[in-house]
Amino acid sequence: DICDCLLAAEQRTYYNTLLALRGFCFLHAHDHQQALQDFQKVIEHDSPHPNSCAKALCGRGLIRISGGIPYLTALDYITACQLKLEETIFTIKSYVPWNQRGLLLKVLQEEGQKMLQKKRYLGGSSGRGQKKKQGCGLSFFLNFSSRDAPGVYQLASLLVELDSSDEASRILCADALYQMGCIEEAHKLLLLALSRNPQSSPILARLVLLQLKKGFLYDGNQLLKKVIGLGDTSCLLPIMDVFKDEDRKLMQTHCRFRALAILKNKQQDADVKEAIAYLSFAIIASGGYAEDCLLIRARCYGRLGQKKTAIFDFNAILKEDPRNVQALSGRGLIYLALKQQKEAVQDLIAALKVEAEVVIPAILSLKHEAQGLIAQWLLQHGRTVLTELITTKGCSKEEALRDLLVIAKALITICKDAQYHIFHADVLIADGKYEEALGHLQEAFGHSLADDFASARLAVLQLKRRNVAVAARSFSILAKRDERELRFLLNFVDAKQQQHLSQVAAQEGNVLMKDCRYEKALGYYTLAVLASKDSPRYLRQRAACLTHLKQYDKALKDMEKVIRKHGCNSLKTRVEDHCSKGHLLLSVAEEEAAVKQYIEALQLDESMALCSITNGPGSEILTKAFHKIAQYNFDMQHYEDAWKITDYGLKIDKNTELKKLKTRLKREASRCSIY
Repeated sequence: DICDCLLAAEQRTYYNTLLALRGFCFLHAHDHQQALQDFQKVIEHDSPHPNSCAKALCGRGLIRISGGIPYLTALDYITACQLKLEETIFTIKSYVPWNQRGLLLKVLQEEGQKMLQKKRYLGGSSGRGQKKKQGCGLSFFLNFSSRDAPGVYQLASLLVELDSSDEASRILCADALYQMGCIEEAHKLLLLALSRNPQSSPILARLVLLQLKKGFLYDGNQLLKKVIGLGDTSCLLPIMDVFKDEDRKLMQTHCRFRALAILKNKQQDADVKEAIAYLSFAIIASGGYAEDCLLIRARCYGRLGQKKTAIFDFNAILKEDPRNVQALSGRGLIYLALKQQKEAVQDLIAALKVEAEVVIPAILSLKHEAQGLIAQWLLQHGRTVLTELITTKGCSKEEALRDLLVIAKALITICKDAQYHIFHADVLIADGKYEEALGHLQEAFGHSLADDFASARLAVLQLKRRNVAVAARSFSILAKRDERELRFLLNFVDAKQQQHLSQVAAQEGNVLMKDCRYEKALGYYTLAVLASKDSPRYLRQRAACLTHLKQYDKALKDMEKVIRKHGCNSLKTRVEDHCSKGHLLLSVAEEEAAVKQYIEALQLDESMALCSITNGPGSEILTKAFHKIAQYNFDMQHYEDAWKITDYGLKIDKNTELKKLKTRLKREASRCSIY
């Protein structure tokens, strides 16, 4: 009311001062709109009064905090300081309540830091909107740039005056002086702040930069060691936005050099950890991405066993450069140590495709066991891809074959074992490079190709030249050693050639069977079975051969496959198959299962079954088995099963024991009425 009366008087003495005072009255009464109008009148007056303008700017700044525009608050206080620093200090101390002063100082600190760190947002949509709302009063400040370090310095000086014990305000003041180029003044101010808190990482980090900038490398390095000792590398993060590019580069170079010097001369864990700290500073100084430093740090983490952290650094590189060979191979080797086969293989293959000359020496530098494990994983992957490639028709194979050839060449460089040379030959054969494949086999194994697996590859090449008989001989040898490998190789042979191969193999097997050379015959029969995709005809022949060799379990498996494929076969063939299986079951003392097979045969055709039984095992031996199983069922009171087995047994031979058992079954039937 007093202000209103004085303002209404005809003599307008102290008009601006009264408006500013009334504005603060409205502000304390929480009438922000009226307060803002008074402050604006003072600021926009044709003949502004400096002291009154400083008060009005301070008042408007408080209102802008409430309105969520802290940047404009900082601009108001910077302008107030430029007009009258003493008046601004007086206004804050006299007119800003204690419960708001702490918030004001914090906001001014944060906004001052953002200005120095180039994190302005006046150009954003919210800033533009506020410009329109606040009217022409803003035009007084629109030319202010966040790079105007003198303005931030005045703001920081204000904050120091208001609270001389606040470290953050002193640091802000030093940062502003640094950007103004006042290096000595900034250095003195930081030393003063350090005397009050000798363990302050933010102060020490800034002093490091200033010492390096002044060329005092030893002093800068000693300070840097102190920061490392405190273990707070994160203190550099907010500073980097304040440092100039050339100074950041200076720190990056120095820290990288120190890390390399440590790693060159010392290898203890403590030394590696110190090198990591220097590298971390270098990476932060670079802005977060320094490829060489990230690579070195990742390897250091790997050496310390911090494998997940090492992967994090490799990922940072690969995010920027997905084809970085060093990062791909490095991450692949870390995955190797973690026993993550899929990820390791994926990274190493990607690296080999980019630049194998870099990756292979890195692998060869590992221990022998690690080299062997990598080679095995790459071989497994290569064989899987190659198998899918040659069994899948109609797909584009060029790129996949190129990749496989890269893997194959790497493998024979890493390890000289036969299996890797054989894989190389397989890839060449799949790619249609038959002469090159032959040349590689002869170079690796000699012209005689004594290795069975290598000879089998030669057999594939001979088939391409239609030399079936010679190919069959090599394949038959492999068949006895590794059926799975032979099945893989047959994928290189087309259907027509496979059919011809199976016929030739079966014929040779029959010849060997007549000469009682069962072991050799088995290899040919196995080849015939695999090349014909489990033809029942060849399965029967192999089962007969296995029976001669007393390998009854394997023969049984063949006969089970034959019986599962019963369909269009003649009645005689089906009867003989069941009898053959029954005979084999008797050989392994599986009487009950054998009896079931013979009953199946008798049910199909009794006369044919009896004829087959006569050829082996004979009626006498078989009826004993029937009696044994029937007796067991009788003892277990399974009378129906016992009756059925006895009945079929008597069809084979009128065995006395079976007749007696049938009589007992009839007696039980009359007593229990089982029919």
